[in-house]
Amino acid sequence: MASIGVGLIGTGYMGKCHALAWTGVKPVFGDTPDVRLASLCEVTDGLAQKRAGEFGFAKATSDWRALIADPAVDVVSITTPNQFHAEMAIAALQAGKHVWCEKPMAPKLADAQRMAEAARRSGKVAILGYNYVQSPAVRYIRSLLDEDAIGAVNHIRVEMDEDYLADSDAPHSWRSEASAGYGALDDFAVHPLSLIATLLGRPTSVFGEMSKPYADRPHQGGRRAVETSDIATALLRLPGGIAGAIHVNRCAWGRKGRLLIQIFGSRGMIVFDQERFNEVQVYVAEGRPADQGFRTILMGPAHQPYGRFIVAPGHQMGFNDLKIIECRALLARIAGEAAVAVDFDEGLAIERAVHAIAEASRKGAWVEV
Repeated sequence: MASIGVGLIGTGYMGKCHALAWTGVKPVFGDTPDVRLASLCEVTDGLAQKRAGEFGFAKATSDWRALIADPAVDVVSITTPNQFHAEMAIAALQAGKHVWCEKPMAPKLADAQRMAEAARRSGKVAILGYNYVQSPAVRYIRSLLDEDAIGAVNHIRVEMDEDYLADSDAPHSWRSEASAGYGALDDFAVHPLSLIATLLGRPTSVFGEMSKPYADRPHQGGRRAVETSDIATALLRLPGGIAGAIHVNRCAWGRKGRLLIQIFGSRGMIVFDQERFNEVQVYVAEGRPADQGFRTILMGPAHQPYGRFIVAPGHQMGFNDLKIIECRALLARIAGEAAVAVDFDEGLAIERAVHAIAEASRKGAWVEV
């Protein structure tokens, strides 16, 4: 395929990330088709026209179905609120388009199942926005585990915290509505689940707890009830008897983009925190106890695909670069090549774990996934 036409639905935070990725993937990797920014959709014609001009798209519309039907569009990026993912993704797949949809798949498990089935039937490529699995640091951690660098793994702990909802007077939004899902559990915890699956495998059973720190938030001059839980915790049983734990919080003052991975083994441990995006810490219990300590490994061109972005270590990759790597993975899969990505079937497994954790929270008991 010499070129590929892109349609983008939604131009908020993640919509802009997708637009930047589509613009950057060819200059960074060089081995992809030419990207045509064919059509962009927003909620009003005026906003769509404005964003199309800013992002460089040829057409603008407020009708997402018209975008999907456009013959110039080969692949659809979906970055809308969670509750719209299923309808849009299924329609795109049925129209013969490839799909790049932001996580989570959908608030309801039945809709996620329909998405996965639509992808299988279409024969098209459909992946989800689990960009953290694309990190050179995460790939390096996986290589350490494959090399048995810290011995037999016995425990993994992943924490994801941000403070954009920490203020009790932060305005009510779609993220606080029940139609968006459970809250932090499917908004945040899906990322730790994707990382755990990538590094160690899927959980076989789970125990969970969800909590709501604030009962309501400001809305249209008054206050509106919060219908989702902004904090969630889960215990996991993983293959090989490995214990796991996930802690996620959207109300964590001082935490801006914390995604902390700690992996404990029989001979050491590995630590990665997204707030120190380009560093991995490794502790190996060797030599004299007095000489033991953590080594900090700084990401550089030796940790691919870092070198595609920057030729020197110490100059740092960033969040948006992960979306470019993910975009490259999507294009590779469209070309029939193997690439690291979370497709709709793998995403459905993550959704099953999310709903099992929610069920465990309701029951106060372990639930099999």
